[in-house]
Amino acid sequence: MVFKSKPVWLSKKVSLQTCRKVKELLRGLSLHTVCEESLCPNISECFSKKTATFMILGDICTRGCRYCGVRKGVPVVVDKDEPIRVKEAVKKLGLNYVVLTSPTRDDLPDGGASIFCRTIREIMSLGSGYRVEVLIPDFLGNKDSLEAVAGSGAAVIAHNMETVPSLYIKVRKGASYSRSLKVLSLLKEISPEVKTKSGLMLGLGETKQEVIDVMKDLTSVRCDFITLGQYLPPSLNHYPLKKYIKPEEFLSFENDAVKLGFKGVKSSPYTRSSYMAKDLVNPPE
Repeated sequence: MVFKSKPVWLSKKVSLQTCRKVKELLRGLSLHTVCEESLCPNISECFSKKTATFMILGDICTRGCRYCGVRKGVPVVVDKDEPIRVKEAVKKLGLNYVVLTSPTRDDLPDGGASIFCRTIREIMSLGSGYRVEVLIPDFLGNKDSLEAVAGSGAAVIAHNMETVPSLYIKVRKGASYSRSLKVLSLLKEISPEVKTKSGLMLGLGETKQEVIDVMKDLTSVRCDFITLGQYLPPSLNHYPLKKYIKPEEFLSFENDAVKLGFKGVKSSPYTRSSYMAKDLVNPPE
């Protein structure tokens, strides 16, 4: 099924002028953001507020997920000075809640966990008022890597399930539903006080019951926060969109998530894992 036009509730525009200054700062420090690499539709809104989700460890992923706009291929050599440049960007942007993510780096023995930890430490060295949220890959389930990140000082550790189990083989090449769920379970076992978070894209062909079942699985491993948003293919070469989910359907899923006991829920067409992350953890009064 091909959708020629987006529904009215998906009419957000991207302002290149708004993005320019933040992009210039990031390019000057040789940094990447998932906002740009994943072609996020919220980029203008976030950049206008001088917020961005830093993508460390390069901009090339070793996995072949069909939904993702991040480039696939042979990754670059790890840049040992990148954590220091991220700290500099945090200072220049005036951030106090920082979100870090990375492409999957199956080529590295620890999956990149050590660079996550170094970057967190650099940011935290700026003072006690800084908090860091990380969105991590599965590290191939490596417990040592998860222990390192769990003990890094990150306030929130996120790992996205992305979709329902029946679609993994079609959508998430190289990933495993059970492994991703185990990652979230291990994080709580290792460090019960750390807040965990996960996210789902909707519109890939999942059923409502499948989404609810994933939410139940997440609550079974004590996941604290969940995000649900509309899947939008980055290009015609990516996994095809199956359905536009209506705003009222997102609201229904939000109500389901609240009833299941999540401490924080964001569910809307434009919700993304890192979008307004601070407000999910600390809702404005």
